[in-house]
Amino acid sequence: MELLKDLTPDFVFPDHRGLLVQICREGYSQVNAVFTKKGAVRGNFHYHKNTKEAFFVISGKIRVHAEKNGETETREFKGGDMFLVEEYVRHSFDYLEDTYLVGLYTHPVENPDGTKDIHTD
Repeated sequence: MELLKDLTPDFVFPDHRGLLVQICREGYSQVNAVFTKKGAVRGNFHYHKNTKEAFFVISGKIRVHAEKNGETETREFKGGDMFLVEEYVRHSFDYLEDTYLVGLYTHPVENPDGTKDIHTD
């Protein structure tokens, strides 16, 4: 079972001005831009019951640890990489370099009743 799934942006358009990367056209309702300093940890092995998360690393490098039903996977991602974390997959990020990334969520993490779809049990 693949816990961390590689994704490909919808399209990439390089020209003399630089680079345009279309990360997605549809399917996500919450988008976060995140900057994290080298040496920090985010996630602390949480999971979501109702939300898939896609991440596009703009720059930097992270190591992602994932676990579900006793199966584990650890991978590194760098600028230009995109990957998916499915529901119920515990995950944690170690930042190996100062990193900019975009997180896309199929459903908002904050529920209308004020609770959050963030679980650590």
